[in-house]
Amino acid sequence: MPAPFAVRPAPALLALAFAWMALGILAAAWPPAAELWRIAGALAAVAMVADWLMVRADADLVVERTLPGSLPVGVAGEVRLAITNRGRRRLRVALHDHHPVAGTAEGLPLALLLPAGKVARTLYRFTPLQRGPAGFGRCDLRVLSPLRLWERKLERGEPTAVRVFPNFAALTRYALLATDNRLSQIGILTRRRRGEGMEFHQLREYREGDSQRQIDWKASSRMRRMISREYRDERDQQIVFLIDCGRRMSASDTDTRHLRHFDHVLNAALLLGYVSLRQGDAVGYMTFATPAPRFLAPRKSGSTLNLLLAGLYDIHPGLTMPDYYQAAQDCAARLSRRALVIILTNLRDEDDDELAPALKLLCARHLVMLASLREPALDETLARPVTGQDSALTYAAAVDYREARDRAFRRVQAAGAQVLDIAPAALPVALVNRYLEIKRAGLL
Repeated sequence: MPAPFAVRPAPALLALAFAWMALGILAAAWPPAAELWRIAGALAAVAMVADWLMVRADADLVVERTLPGSLPVGVAGEVRLAITNRGRRRLRVALHDHHPVAGTAEGLPLALLLPAGKVARTLYRFTPLQRGPAGFGRCDLRVLSPLRLWERKLERGEPTAVRVFPNFAALTRYALLATDNRLSQIGILTRRRRGEGMEFHQLREYREGDSQRQIDWKASSRMRRMISREYRDERDQQIVFLIDCGRRMSASDTDTRHLRHFDHVLNAALLLGYVSLRQGDAVGYMTFATPAPRFLAPRKSGSTLNLLLAGLYDIHPGLTMPDYYQAAQDCAARLSRRALVIILTNLRDEDDDELAPALKLLCARHLVMLASLREPALDETLARPVTGQDSALTYAAAVDYREARDRAFRRVQAAGAQVLDIAPAALPVALVNRYLEIKRAGLL
């Protein structure tokens, strides 16, 4: 709690002092104005003392803050404030809320006029720019005296803890579209195969176009009409995300500067985790290239998505280079069943020495997909016209870099793994589509 008499001059008092000094200069040059200067000084002194006595009286203010317990990174949310004036006089207040440093606020400071005995409700918008635990401090209030000559600083309200999660807006939108069967609106292809698949689903009447192997002849004889078997993609499979937390994942793009590549990876993992759980599969994850790796064994309970969020929301990429072989060893030792292992990273051609044995180890038992983030700057450089020597050298370097990446991806495919080379912002939907293709093909 600040000192009870933390009072300082307001701008109006400084303006009054300058006016009185100007009048004193006039009185020195023109003696008849001296009497006016003395009277003005006496009145100003009385006003200053009276106003100071008013503002030093304890302002009985209560501030309550309301906001969600969790916020998505990069998405503006509303922070609501309720300020109760339990005193006997109307107060003019300037309020500033101590929001988390890793974020931006719109609408602060707030200028408020608080009637006596009333509650004023207001809000501002806050955009968190970094995942993890965060906190709001107490609110700073500047209470103006009745004549606005003084202002008093107060602190009110209680600190509020909040968790900043990956942006789950895409996940929420997917859930809504899935309910209305409109998944194609976000680019997810959910073509249902008629009568094909790996797992028996149900019997139904024969439809034109059904293959002969779908016909259940015993049921057809019993029902005296053609009956077909309908299959669906096999359920109860395992999906494991192997998430790179190394230095390359700290990069960001100009169009989504507040989101690093690692944030796009987490968004993709959460979206595919949600889709996989709806498909009846188990989902887990393991992090690597971090001093404290985390592991969640694949599971398919209703709380799995919450476990994914709680386990990944506060992870940030560090300065470590990825050790793919060590990560493959740790992952293989913890998985007892065949799984779809999705390596989320940013591949370089110099990674071949470590990546090749890692893929050999994992592909011996699991289906492996390597999803690598491609910097949009590479595509922009290759699409830019060559206009001179400098641009020609830049273009040639970009072509050489792209060819080196392509060679690295061909080596990954030769090792038996699937490859997804994609821009960070397009990763979530592309990863879901590739997963659905794998399910439809029965590769897992």
